Amino acid sequence: MELITGRPAANDGRLEKEIRTYDMLDALGIAFERLDHPAAETMEVCEEIDRELHATICKNLFLCNRQQTAFYMLMMPGEKVFKTKDLSAQLGVARLSFATAQQMEALLDITPGSVSVMGLMNDHDNRVRLLIDEDVLKGEYIGCHPCINTSSLRIKTSDLINKFLPAVKHEFTTVKL
Repeated sequence: MELITGRPAANDGRLEKEIRTYDMLDALGIAFERLDHPAAETMEVCEEIDRELHATICKNLFLCNRQQTAFYMLMMPGEKVFKTKDLSAQLGVARLSFATAQQMEALLDITPGSVSVMGLMNDHDNRVRLLIDEDVLKGEYIGCHPCINTSSLRIKTSDLINKFLPAVKHEFTTVKL
């Protein structure tokens, strides 16, 4: 695995949603570095990616309320343990659970294993509320997927907050886990 500045030289073999991610980052003037790798489905692959990216690699969870009418994307450091009860209390929501793969695809155009803040560019109706653990905001860089888990990006946290999120018309709520 090699850390490369910017988008791939060619689009061959890349999904449209991945290319759209690079197009948006370029249009917003957001510099990024990219690491192509095998599908990040095991902790071993994720740990190797972490070593190469030198960024806060986020565990991204796609959640919903009991009625499946409110949806949340939670960004938290990979090493933290997620406790539904703690987050539910902070949000004033009776019970949170994982949203379905179908809901994830319908709202974010992302499949399980590829959940990423970049998917918010596909949430044109602002149905997904972004939650960011306070420790993620402390890092200079964040690591995320470009809507597919065979690449990882390193982006300045400030660019995510000040450029990307306003461009996709999403705000975020800081949470403490």
